Amino acid sequence: MWNKIGYGRVEKPITVVEKSVKSFLFDCQMCGQCALSSTGMSCPMNCPKSLRNGPCGGVRANGNCEVKPEMRCVWVEAWEGSQRMHRGLSAIQVVQPPVDFRLRGTSSWLRVARQWGAEQRHKNEERQT
Repeated sequence: MWNKIGYGRVEKPITVVEKSVKSFLFDCQMCGQCALSSTGMSCPMNCPKSLRNGPCGGVRANGNCEVKPEMRCVWVEAWEGSQRMHRGLSAIQVVQPPVDFRLRGTSSWLRVARQWGAEQRHKNEERQT
């Protein structure tokens, strides 16, 4: 599909749709490396400290953030959300790679689709050999 249409031609419209949907539903910050499915559908980029792999030591007793006391800790929300998801508790324990800020504002949907397509091509090539 990418060869026919061209990745560059679909990226902008898909990114607009992705940003609209994910920002409305999950307050997504469009980091380009979505971890929502691993963080109980809570965007870790909303953490004032941008912590990608769990809470800091300053989570208040009521579950609120130490930096923004009026805000519920992103990671408290992530833990609670993961408990409601199929395979959520195992997914939240997977360590996320550091954020590549060069990808900010790009579509993670397209990146995942492209990666999946490459994996499928590789599997097909292995079967043929």
